[in-house]
Amino acid sequence: MIKGTSLKMKKNSSGAILLISVAVLALFTALSHMSCIMLGPECYRAQMAPEALIELSKSAPWRAALETTLVSLLFVATAIFCLSGAGVIRKMPMLKPAIITISVICTLRGIATLPLSMLFPEQVTAFSIIAGILWFFAGVSCFSGYRLMSIKNSTP
Repeated sequence: MIKGTSLKMKKNSSGAILLISVAVLALFTALSHMSCIMLGPECYRAQMAPEALIELSKSAPWRAALETTLVSLLFVATAIFCLSGAGVIRKMPMLKPAIITISVICTLRGIATLPLSMLFPEQVTAFSIIAGILWFFAGVSCFSGYRLMSIKNSTP
């Protein structure tokens, strides 16, 4: 084995693990959101959906289902780009800008937890704090994983 090859393999597997972890989180989130369509307003409430969406699920369930599906598709797209970056599926077009955008959005979502918790203390739950922490680490993991995979792929 050539010196440095094992380091390259470690970077490759570490990057892939980080990206696959974000993909799993995104797919789980998509499925969680879709469960609201089947389970109704109480599921939306349990997942801390905005009150307007909860009310919409009562008055116009088809529209709430459409909006929920669109949001879920964003999480599925996140998973697809992460799996592509990890090399699990073929390379997607616009992979780098997509990964950067996903990383920024997830990291900002996580960071926003703290100020939002101070602004709306009545809405703070263990779930909201854990979700904020998870999305912060998802953003950092997505960026770091992609960088590790890029370094691995650019090293001769």
